[in-house]
Formats: sequence, structure tokens, C-alpha cells
Amino acid sequence: MLKMKDSPLKKRRDSAYRKAVLPIALFMSSGLVLARAELKTDSVTGFPKEVPEQREWKPGKKVAVCFVFDVEVWGFGQGPNFRPEMATRNPDLVNEAFRQYGIDFGVERVGRVFQEEDVPLSIALNALFPSEQPDVWKRFRALVPKAPIVPHGMNNSSAQLPMDHGLKGQEDYIKQTLDLLEKETGVRPKGWSSPSVYSNIDTFRACAASGITYTLDSMDSDNLSILRTPDGPLYLIPYPTVTVDMGQFLGRNYQPEDMARLWVDYVGELAREAEKNPDGKATVVTIGIHPFVMGTPDGAAALRRTLESLKKEPTVWLTDVEAVLHASDSQAK
Repeated sequence: MLKMKDSPLKKRRDSAYRKAVLPIALFMSSGLVLARAELKTDSVTGFPKEVPEQREWKPGKKVAVCFVFDVEVWGFGQGPNFRPEMATRNPDLVNEAFRQYGIDFGVERVGRVFQEEDVPLSIALNALFPSEQPDVWKRFRALVPKAPIVPHGMNNSSAQLPMDHGLKGQEDYIKQTLDLLEKETGVRPKGWSSPSVYSNIDTFRACAASGITYTLDSMDSDNLSILRTPDGPLYLIPYPTVTVDMGQFLGRNYQPEDMARLWVDYVGELAREAEKNPDGKATVVTIGIHPFVMGTPDGAAALRRTLESLKKEPTVWLTDVEAVLHASDSQAK
């Protein structure tokens, strides 16, 4: 019988897994493993993963909802296209206007909505944004001064993760991103969100090796979990594909009102499940929003209705990504 050769990807995963297992075994044998945690194998990386047996985030709150606002730059002629049939034009002023409107008007408008509704916000920030759009950044940051900054790479077009440069290349890129954000904002961030949601196994290891505490690159869960990489632990805060406005807007022609209905239904069902199963795990969902979708006047109106609706859910906690970590039982690793 012929024996099939393992693919290069499988070999890399198996090797990384073996490197992760030994420290985890030592960690568990030392008695330091979480007292209440479900142990799994992560489906993407193959690394061990712990899902804390947490029942609520704070008294009565079992569903954490974090809105993550993607504040990005692409460069002229680059980025998402509202009218793809015009993308071959040179210059393509229609799609350029779509992107620039989001920066010039949408960023600040979304900030005002969260300020006026008194709802926490998290910012997924391209490191080049503050220097390329200093006035926009200053006005926006003044509206949400306490919002945690989640590093989102350098930009979303020409300076994304160098995934063909190996683990060291990604570590260097992450350090460059963190250094620039610290210089521009005065704070060295603790999290990570890969630009264009494009990462690989090395990204998780590079994050842990670079001192990153949590990542939004995990998209396949309702629960907070801890990935045990060979380079250290990394919290995974779920960032579901279906709750991100950009893919639904550009890929499925969803309008802001459609997104509002989707978000209310998505969170509402998690809340109903929590009420029917009070002994079940606490859940968390991050909702990705973009200025060219929710930063238009109709987008802001739909976003406002969403926030006002979710405030009425008794088991829902509107919060930010770092508050979720602070509230987690699993902080005592």
C-alpha cells in the first residue's frame, strides 16, 4: 500500500504542535493549569487550547459584545471597491471617493455615535494612520480617548504581514507596528488584529513571542480561549466572519439596516441561550465595523439603533476587548 506524504503545512503544524506540547505538559504537571478549563486542540494551529469554564463576565452579564472599529489606510488607488466594474479605470475616482469619504467623514461620525451612546469601543488601528491622517486621528481620538488600540498592521494594502518571510519576518513586522503605534499614540498596545484578516500559523507564534497578550485573528468560537503556543500563551477573542460589516456589505450587498438586524438577532440569540442555560459558559462576540459602511449618515443611524437595542438586553454587556480579559476568571493562570 502506498503511503501518502504529509503536506508541508501538516509537517509544520505537527512540528509546532510538538514544540508546544512539552511546555504545556510541564505547565500542567506543575499544577499551574487553570482549575476550571476545557482542554482542546485548536483547529487552525494544532496547538493546545484552554476554554475557561467561566459562567458570567460580571453579575448577571453572560454575553460580552465588543464593537471593533477598523481605522485603516490603503494609499491612492488601493483598497476595497464599492464599484468593482470601475476598478480598471485609471484613475478610479469613484472607488477612491468611497474610501476617502470613510476617512474624512466616517471615522469621526462613528466616534460621535459611541460617545453619544456612552458605549465602549475598541480601535483596530493601522500604524500608519495617525501620521498619514493626523487631523482625523486627533479629532476621532478626542471622542473616544479610553478606547483600547488593537494593532492592525502597518496598512491594509502595500504593507501587510510578510507571511512568506517566516516566523522571524513576522516578529520583526509586529515589532515595527508596535513601535510605531507607541510613538504615535503614547501607548504600547497589548493586542493584535492582522490587516485584511490575513494571517497564518506563524502569526500566532510571532504575536506570543512579541509580548502580545490577545489576538482577534480567531474567528471560529463563541468563547474566550487561551492558545498555548510554543512561544507563550495567547488569548483568542472571537471575531466571527459573519458579524463583520465589510464582507456583508461588499460581498452580499447588505445595507446598514441589514447589518443592524443581523447584529441584534445574533446577540439576541446568544442572550436567549444564556437565559435558558444559566450554567453554560459565558460568551463573547466582537463586531467589526468600518467607516465606509457604518460611517455614512444611514450607517450611523442603523448603528445607533443597534446600540440602543442591545442596551435593553439584561444579560448583555457592551464592553471593549481589554475589559473582557480583565473580567475573565482565567487571569489567574
